[in-house]
Amino acid sequence: MSTEERPETLADLIKRLKDEYDVKETQIARRIGVAPATVNAWVNGTRGTGRGPNPDKLRRLAEEFPRFTEREIFAAAGRKVPGPVDDDAEARILALYRSLTAEQQEMKEIEMRALAERNQLGSS
Repeated sequence: MSTEERPETLADLIKRLKDEYDVKETQIARRIGVAPATVNAWVNGTRGTGRGPNPDKLRRLAEEFPRFTEREIFAAAGRKVPGPVDDDAEARILALYRSLTAEQQEMKEIEMRALAERNQLGSS
């Protein structure tokens, strides 16, 4: 058996956040725009859909509770931090997508969905 510490889970991080900010789960939920049951599920390690926390909600945690970084929060959730997409990049990607045939668009959507799901599962 290894003597190494186990990685911090999202439940661990939320408990630490509650202590550092002296907040309750309902206050966390209100500040990041989720139901209190969602934060409770994170604390108790239950996921519901099995897809993990929404990346936007994880980012909101970092915004609302800045003593915790996005990288730290995503790592605790077992996920990689999604890259930023500025308005110019989004416009370029959309322009490229619109130049594809319907079949190519469908294939790109399948590919992007698979990559996003892989990231949600914390794979590399």
